[in-house]
Amino acid sequence: MPVAERLVVLLGAVVAVATVAFGYVYGFRGGHELGAPTPPFTLAWSPLADPLAVPAVVVVVLCAFAAPRLRGPRLPAAGFVPVVLLLALAAGLAVGSMRMGTYGWWHVFDLGPRGSFAAANEYLPGQPTLTWGVGFYLDRFAEMVPSQTVNIAGHPPGPLLLMRALSIDTAQGLAALCIACAALCTPLTYAIARAVPTSEQTARTAALLVALSPVVLLDGVTSFDAVYAAMGAAAAALLLSRRSALLAVGMVAFAVATLFSWALLGIGAAAAIVVLVRDGWRRALVVAAGCGVAVLALNAVLAVGWGYDPIGTLLATEGVYRNSLAKIRPYWFWVLGSPVAWAVMLGPLTVGYALRGAVRRNPVAVGIVAVVLIAAVAGFTKAETERIWLIFVPLACVAAAQVVPERRVPLVLGSLAAQALVLQLLVNTVW
Repeated sequence: MPVAERLVVLLGAVVAVATVAFGYVYGFRGGHELGAPTPPFTLAWSPLADPLAVPAVVVVVLCAFAAPRLRGPRLPAAGFVPVVLLLALAAGLAVGSMRMGTYGWWHVFDLGPRGSFAAANEYLPGQPTLTWGVGFYLDRFAEMVPSQTVNIAGHPPGPLLLMRALSIDTAQGLAALCIACAALCTPLTYAIARAVPTSEQTARTAALLVALSPVVLLDGVTSFDAVYAAMGAAAAALLLSRRSALLAVGMVAFAVATLFSWALLGIGAAAAIVVLVRDGWRRALVVAAGCGVAVLALNAVLAVGWGYDPIGTLLATEGVYRNSLAKIRPYWFWVLGSPVAWAVMLGPLTVGYALRGAVRRNPVAVGIVAVVLIAAVAGFTKAETERIWLIFVPLACVAAAQVVPERRVPLVLGSLAAQALVLQLLVNTVW
């Protein structure tokens, strides 16, 4: 490993260890308020296993064993996509059932007496706001934000509109959507890597890194953020294409995605940075300007046609955020705590290789590292970033896949699966 890469990876490791240690000593053991149960993580020590944990472990071990073999030439490219999708689905469902059986798949959305305390903050409680129709909902959304649940207030109006379009009104239905989108992130990551472009084998490695990433297996299967991650990955794959038609579609897809999560604006920024490093400033300017025009045009159409107020919505959301739990989460800790928590849950080896890629000026690695640093410094996602930053996982895994040595792929994939299994059995990640 070159000296510069070794120093960057070592610095990242030192920062991560120091941040976790400080959070434990100062926050968890010292009793100082940092706004999370085990800073910099939102998880809590809670060993639990359902009888289904035994077959679930077997399934995940088999997935980890089979994953490296899916990179070989015996499996054609056309066959890889459905196979990796099934592998991701099997691993996600298995890990999701380890603590509470199949009920664990939708527990976080269940508003009943057995449900999670977090269910009241999710999207199902907000469905009555659509009683008077989509037009009324869009027209009054900015005014309704302060009265909505935390997750609805923290996002644009897209989530409930999608649930209405898909007739989702139960915890099971909402979980099915999230599970499907979490699994879809794997073939979409493959598409991103091929658009960069990278080799077939590297693209497959990237998809497998996502499929077995702890943050995806623990927080993706039971979190609506998996929907945002799939949208962001689809938009990124299109925005990184050198074909003008696909790029235009990507701009539209990006604009639509930003109606679901403000954080997805980061995907457009990451794509522009990747293109800047890969193709130069002229092409990057086209991507950035096109994304901006698409977002403005879509919001203008919604404003004129249905009375939607995007500026008022953003201001209302910012007000809710400033008066939420975020106000007791000190910026000085979470400016490092947020990226460290995400990096650990993404997979330390994955992050290490992505950092090495950034030193080498690999376009995707530079793009994702830059956007993560910007997001951390901005301070609008203090804590919970293991879940909120799911949208950055596909790009991070593409960045890592371009660097990880061939002989290390089985080790990396195995470590990811092992980390997910151990954490799922020992801690409660809420989502």
